[in-house]
Amino acid sequence: MEFTHYHTALWGMALIILMTVAQWLIATVSKAAQKDAIPGKIDESLSHDSFVFRAHRTFMNSMENLPMMMSSAFLALFVGASPTWTSVFIWVFLIARLGHMALYYRIATEKNPSPRSYFFALGFFASSALLILSMVTLAGF
Repeated sequence: MEFTHYHTALWGMALIILMTVAQWLIATVSKAAQKDAIPGKIDESLSHDSFVFRAHRTFMNSMENLPMMMSSAFLALFVGASPTWTSVFIWVFLIARLGHMALYYRIATEKNPSPRSYFFALGFFASSALLILSMVTLAGF
């Protein structure tokens, strides 16, 4: 298969993976630095006032959102969806997840919706739009 038309989309996908690895590393290092840290277990008494909690939730939230985006991205590549729109939706997702991450690391709030909720929603809509684009392309419209 030839993917040269998807160069920008592929870079976006690579950066999404890199961002996720960075989130994992930040969550792991911040947790491991805690006194009496137990591998694989987050202290249940932690909440948004704890950076360890926020770093963990940032990573886990990305892990919850990644399957839909990445599978939709691969589907878009395989069915030959518009390279331009595929790239746009992937990059919107990446920017939304970066905004979500930055706000989650920075703002300790229990408020709902919090400012990060808007970035979450933007990423969700980008993933949904990419899935719809892929399905429309697959259907031959």
